[in-house]
Amino acid sequence: MKDKRILFVSSEVVPYLPETELSSTAFNAAKNAHSKGVQTRIFMPRFGVINERRHQLHEVIRLSGMNLVVNDVDMPLIIKVASIPKERMQVYFIDNEEYFKRKAVFTDEDDQLFPDNDERAIFFAKGVIETVKKLNWAPDIIHVHGWMASLLPLYLREFYNEEPLFTESKIVTSLYNNPFEGNLNEGLADKVKFDLGNEEKVATIKTPNFTNILKSAIENSDAIIHGSESISDDLTSFIDAQDMPVLEYQLENLKENYLNFYTDLLTVN
Repeated sequence: MKDKRILFVSSEVVPYLPETELSSTAFNAAKNAHSKGVQTRIFMPRFGVINERRHQLHEVIRLSGMNLVVNDVDMPLIIKVASIPKERMQVYFIDNEEYFKRKAVFTDEDDQLFPDNDERAIFFAKGVIETVKKLNWAPDIIHVHGWMASLLPLYLREFYNEEPLFTESKIVTSLYNNPFEGNLNEGLADKVKFDLGNEEKVATIKTPNFTNILKSAIENSDAIIHGSESISDDLTSFIDAQDMPVLEYQLENLKENYLNFYTDLLTVN
């Protein structure tokens, strides 16, 4: 795996957000790959709860400045970067004042999902891809963590399917038992369809609940990792029907097993 390139895209990463199974696993997967000589890049949203001064985030002017279209509206993209102390790993933050300035992550003070979480997810997916294009950094593997990152596989497979930078990239999605209740904005499928122009491609997310958003990621990925010990029966059955490589939950030897899984995936035509 040395000198291979892995792009880690996660809705949560420690130390920038509180330690959870997802944020810790995303960090450790990148750290372990990096320690073996793998070239890594980490992307996450720049949520307003992240302390920019403490973590020394700074804007990357050469990468910022473009607009991303979300639901036929131009939204400015701001890219910030920081280095994880002691690890020499760079983390890129996708930012936009309207979507990410608020001092919260996914829910308001009443624990209700933000009504624009659907557009935040679209913006994040497109922002990651457009930034990687600007970096001209072709990843061998793209490893997705968290539901807010789960539109990325769909956009890579459909909206950016002719982008040569990602032609050889393998997409891995990790699944976690961290569901939200209810649905995202019911207009999600139409907003994604605005980009893709294909009704069939958004059928899975017509009802934009946690399970269906992950199903969309699964059906557009090359392999799946169980990031939590317990995954819903619905998702497990859906994965089984896809006939794709699956790495079961890893309590021990995560470092070796993840790297072996990446290696095996790159040998599959």
